Amino acid sequence: MDQRRLGSEGLVVSEIGLGCMGMSEFYGTGEEDESIATIRRAIDLGVTLLDTADMYGPFTNERLVGKAIEGRRDEVNVATKFGIQREEDGAMLGINGRPEYVRSACDASLQRLGVDHIDLYYQHRVDPETPIEETVGAMKELVEAGKVRYLGLSEAASETIRLAHEVHPISALQTEYSLWSRDVEDEILPTLRELGIGFVAYSPLGRGFLSGQIRRFEDLPEGDYRRSSPRFQGENFDRNLELVERVNEIAAEKGVTPGQLALAWLLQGGDDIVPIPGTKRREYLEENVAATNIELTEEDLRRIEEVAPKDVAAGERYADMSSVNR
Repeated sequence: MDQRRLGSEGLVVSEIGLGCMGMSEFYGTGEEDESIATIRRAIDLGVTLLDTADMYGPFTNERLVGKAIEGRRDEVNVATKFGIQREEDGAMLGINGRPEYVRSACDASLQRLGVDHIDLYYQHRVDPETPIEETVGAMKELVEAGKVRYLGLSEAASETIRLAHEVHPISALQTEYSLWSRDVEDEILPTLRELGIGFVAYSPLGRGFLSGQIRRFEDLPEGDYRRSSPRFQGENFDRNLELVERVNEIAAEKGVTPGQLALAWLLQGGDDIVPIPGTKRREYLEENVAATNIELTEEDLRRIEEVAPKDVAAGERYADMSSVNR
C-alpha cells in the first residue's frame, strides 16, 4: 500500500482509508464481529487511516473502532470528529463548535476509543454561531496538550478553511467527492492545494450507488437513511442509475468493478487525495483496496469525463444542504 501525505505537518497515511460509519448506523444494520474483522483485515492489507465520529451510533462506532484496534494501535491513524451533537437516544441537538464543547467532546472520544491521543481530529460541521477562530483555537489547545496530533475540518467553505488555517495548520479537509459529487473541484481543491492541505474524500462510491450493487430503491434496507436522500428518489434514482450503467461499461472493458473504477479515478486525481470508502464486510473491503492497483490511461480518463462530467448527478447530496460548505 502506497502512502500519501496529508498537509504539511507530517501526517502520512495509506492511499486509501476505511470509513467505519456504516458499521453502526445509517446504512442498515451492522454485525459487530464482521465489522471488527473488517477493520482488522484492513490493517492487514496496509490500510492505516480509520475514520469514525462521535455522532455515529451515536457513540457506538468509536467504541467499535477502539475494540477493533486493541493491540494494534501503533499500526493505524485514528480519525474522529466532533460538532454534530446528539443525545444517547440518537436525537439531534444541532451543531456545536464552542470551545468548552470541543474540549469535552475530545475527552469523551478518547475514552470511547480507548486511546491516549487522536491522530486526526475534525470539526464535523462548521458552527455558524461560533467563530471558526474560536473553535480551532480550542482544537489547537488539544494539540498542545498531546490529546490530538493533527487537525481537520469537514464540509467547510474556502474562506472558513483559510481563517482556520491561520489559527493552526489544518492537515486535511474531509468532504464528499466522487464521480457524482465533483463540486469541490471548482473552489475547494484549489484552495487546499494553495494552502498545502490534504483532501479526504468521503462517500467516494456515491453512498454505494457507484458500486453497482444498488439497482432498485427496494435494495436499500428499511431504516437506511438513503431512502430519504434526494439522489435516491424517483426520477433522480433512474437518472443516476443510468450514470452507473455508463460507468459500468467502461469498468467491464477494463475487467474491474464500477466501484473500483470510481476509486481509481479519485486516486489518480492527485497524491493529496485519500478516499475513505466505507464498508462493513471484508469482501467489499478487499475489492476497494484492490482499486489501488488499477492504472487509468488518458483514454480511460477522457471517457470517464465524458460519461460523468461535473454536475452529472440528479438531486442534491442531502435533503438539507444548509450545514455544508460554510
